[in-house]
Amino acid sequence: MATRPAKKLINSLELFSLLANIGDAKSLVIHPASTTHQQLSAEEQASTGVTPELVRLSVGIEDIRDILADLDQAIENANGHTAAGTPSKAELTAQ
Repeated sequence: MATRPAKKLINSLELFSLLANIGDAKSLVIHPASTTHQQLSAEEQASTGVTPELVRLSVGIEDIRDILADLDQAIENANGHTAAGTPSKAELTAQ
């Protein structure tokens, strides 16, 4: 099962599609623990490097500025910080 921040991140992405495709030209996102590795126990998942908070991205051929903007807004939405680790606009406003 996805952790709350991982699920919120995935649900916040607008450009990325939630698919487990190979060889696609568009950007994709997947949560391995609840999809491709769901049949494994927690211990088996951990031994393969799959954790509940792991989100896998496959970056497509969209404009890099669009990809980065989508990731930045999704990360900020999921944990309140931008991808660079700086406080979000909401955090700055609250100060």
